[in-house]
Amino acid sequence: MFRQRQRPTNGPTVPRGYRAYAVGDVHGRLDLLDQLLLLIEQDVELDPARKSLLIFLGDLVDRGPDSQAVVDRLRTYRHSRLQPYFLTGNHEEVLLRLLAGERGILDSWLKYGGGECLRSYGMDPASLSGLGERAALECIGKAIPVSHSRFIGSFADTLTLGDYLFVHAGIRPGIDLSLQSQADLRWIRSPFLECEDDHGMIVIHGHTISEGVDDRGNRIGLDTGAYRSHVLTAMALEDDRRWIIDTAVAGPKQAAGMP
Repeated sequence: MFRQRQRPTNGPTVPRGYRAYAVGDVHGRLDLLDQLLLLIEQDVELDPARKSLLIFLGDLVDRGPDSQAVVDRLRTYRHSRLQPYFLTGNHEEVLLRLLAGERGILDSWLKYGGGECLRSYGMDPASLSGLGERAALECIGKAIPVSHSRFIGSFADTLTLGDYLFVHAGIRPGIDLSLQSQADLRWIRSPFLECEDDHGMIVIHGHTISEGVDDRGNRIGLDTGAYRSHVLTAMALEDDRRWIIDTAVAGPKQAAGMP
């Protein structure tokens, strides 16, 4: 596998000796996750860095067919050259709220991908229709292993590396990072997506689907809608270089707009 090296850009950087691989929304696509992990592992073995981070931007679960297997794969993932980090997406948040017994959100969760998640854990969503909400939540709690809920509950909301901020949804423009609300970090679209201001860091995020990598200068969106597009995307960052690795091709390709 050949990786094309980019020229130095004198742009935003990650600390010397570090490399980061940021992965967009997986949404239950174990097949694509396995493909992408293999490509990333080949990339890091081809040219190791002193320390390589594997950053998942959230929304591992729901929508696609294999949420259970995705969680189990990543919960037990180990690689000698890659340190995984997991960020909380809005879909992880809702699942944890349901497992904590919160009422009033079950129907919405089932509509927006929770049904597929339940099927992956061996439960037919139709079996909940004759139950009261409390009983339905108890059934969901029994279907999802404690080891999975603990793993998902351990995820962070942000990760900062050099000139980059990694987060699931984005940030509220004009608000210091220390004052950002958890809801915005996990759910925001407008006004973040429309904002053209310098955030002080390049924000790398998922959450909002785009046809390809959405590089707007002040932010980079990596959610390429894997559950329906069959393309799961990662961006690698090292020094002041960036490159894309995705499941649409057999290897990495140069990021759009990069020299």
